[in-house]
Amino acid sequence: MRHIRCQNVTIITTPSNAQILGKSIPLNQHLRIHTVPFPSQEVGLPDGVESLSAATDFNNMVKIFQATTLLRPPIQHFVEQHPPDCIVTDFLFPWVDELANKLQIPRLSFNGFSLFAICAMESVKAHSLYGYASFVIPGLPHSIVMNATPPKQMSEILGERLEMVFKSQGILVNNFVELDVVPEKKGKENESQEEKEKWLPKGFEERVIAKKKGLIIKGWAPQVMILSHTVVGAFMTHCGWNSTVEAVSAGVPMITWPMHGEQFYNEKLITQVRGIGGEVGAVEWCLVGIGEKEKLVGRDGIEKVVKRLMDNSYVAEIIRRHAREFGDKAKCAAQEGGSSHRNLTVLINDLKSLRDNKLLV
Repeated sequence: MRHIRCQNVTIITTPSNAQILGKSIPLNQHLRIHTVPFPSQEVGLPDGVESLSAATDFNNMVKIFQATTLLRPPIQHFVEQHPPDCIVTDFLFPWVDELANKLQIPRLSFNGFSLFAICAMESVKAHSLYGYASFVIPGLPHSIVMNATPPKQMSEILGERLEMVFKSQGILVNNFVELDVVPEKKGKENESQEEKEKWLPKGFEERVIAKKKGLIIKGWAPQVMILSHTVVGAFMTHCGWNSTVEAVSAGVPMITWPMHGEQFYNEKLITQVRGIGGEVGAVEWCLVGIGEKEKLVGRDGIEKVVKRLMDNSYVAEIIRRHAREFGDKAKCAAQEGGSSHRNLTVLINDLKSLRDNKLLV
């Protein structure tokens, strides 16, 4: 998007997250990173644990949420000293709404969920659909049947933050129009080697090496590169939205195994709405992705969906064809004139107009 790269963007983050960002995005005179100290000691976190993906237990996750409230003074000071034309904030920072109103600048919410998941969560909350073994989500353009019950605590935790999302001047979502529907990822980077070994069944690595079937990558894997390889027939995923978008963009069918958060909603978008994957049959919906499961997914369910997606049946070919079609749509959306390109251009032009009108007042 050459014609919009002249916009200056500053990312405010913490030291550990800045290291990750510095490796993945090209910094230049228009894109820079400003770091603020993370209050690890104040909330009792180990140094370097500065994101939910680095948390190893539920207590640390709670402490990270607490730490986000303590980031307000340094972030607010920097923004007041360098007032932008617009501020984009993660939905975990609801207090930024007050700051944006004070500076009289538009605030956009960045949300890591799909719009489909946001609408589903709002519908479930509005109709209080908690405690049901199976239900249909009201108010959506498709008949979405849920076979797992969302934790009520999830609604309570996200409720206030989603309200702040809806109060913003707009929502930025990592998707493209042709994929998402609204009504009319990976290991942990900071895990020790011992923690990584726990994820593998005893003797699994030795069997893989001996049979020369498969590849084990410890730590972060180059997921986009792997998904783009022609030999990949399907992708087993927990249905985190970033991984979902990466698989869709690569045109790869998905085997869905959701665990927590909004992942069960994303699963239904993949399987019931878009028809680009199959379900292993997970039914235990947890508040967080840490801890033991009570209702395990059996090997028969996994074998069934793998065969369904990988054999030469008519159903398998339809799923693969749909996946390829959405991969093509994703590429077109990001190109000049595509839906994502147009939407981003419209957004920037709207923000420019708001800025110019403010200067004229």
